[in-house]
Amino acid sequence: MKTRPRALPPALVTGGAVCFTVFAWASAFVSIRSAAAAYSPGALALGRLLIASLVLVTLLLLRREGLPPRGAGKGILLSGLVWFGGYMVALNWGERLVDAGTASLLVNTGPILMALLAARLLGEGLPPRLLTGTVVSFAGAVVVGLSMSSGSGGSTSVLGVLLCLLAAVAYATGVIAQKPALRHGTPLQITTYSCLTGAVACLPFTGQLVSEIPRAPLSASLNMVYLGAVPTALAFTTWSYALARMPAGKLGATTYAVPAVVVLLSWVVLGEVPAWLTLLGGLLCLTGVALSRYRPRARRDPAVRADAPVPQPADAQGR
Repeated sequence: MKTRPRALPPALVTGGAVCFTVFAWASAFVSIRSAAAAYSPGALALGRLLIASLVLVTLLLLRREGLPPRGAGKGILLSGLVWFGGYMVALNWGERLVDAGTASLLVNTGPILMALLAARLLGEGLPPRLLTGTVVSFAGAVVVGLSMSSGSGGSTSVLGVLLCLLAAVAYATGVIAQKPALRHGTPLQITTYSCLTGAVACLPFTGQLVSEIPRAPLSASLNMVYLGAVPTALAFTTWSYALARMPAGKLGATTYAVPAVVVLLSWVVLGEVPAWLTLLGGLLCLTGVALSRYRPRARRDPAVRADAPVPQPADAQGR
């Protein structure tokens, strides 16, 4: 008789989905740096979304999940337009005008907005440890951003700052819109149709994409393919999976680990040795994430023995 393999604990699967999302989104910063040199913001967003849509539709057909329920339509439309479409265009454009450190700092205001919007619109609580962890992580993102900015020698554009802040607002708004939709559809359904919505919204950039592909170096085009397949198609799906099982504010706090992972990837892949201030900021980011996810164990009264009989009500004692 064959024994069925034991299923992994749901908390472990959710944690794995979060970790994959964080590492994939962190790697996107390295890829965007290469692709954005050859592709304009709108063309890069459209190319990335088209590739992601191809991957997601293929997965959807293989799993035979079909169309999402009607109740998910509003969340899909808003998330697709604001997050998949607007966020990517604004971020691609903003990173052309400000250095990477400043852009990372500005975009990482998104989880704070997410926690506040989740508390206001979704009725999620804002416990002290989540608020404390968010503040600590944001401080770490500030340190990482300032250290990277001071080392790059880049200048700050007012328009670039506004675009990165717009990307942060779009990120937070898209997540809050996506959360209710996940009550009706699966993570793959919600991600696929949100991505398709974003791709349709970016179709006006088709002419730019078609004209830029022949002139772009192979490395830039491969980075665009990677951005569509991994950080978008796969990582947005694992994010949706985790979002369906976690409060939006708490999940958003985990993305503060992204700057720390970016520092690590730059160190390993690009050979960029981080300064001590950058390492300190990365440590603060991870500490804040740990604080936001910490769950104190319930204390047990030592006076109550495990084998002590449970008191019965008077009626149960025959009185």
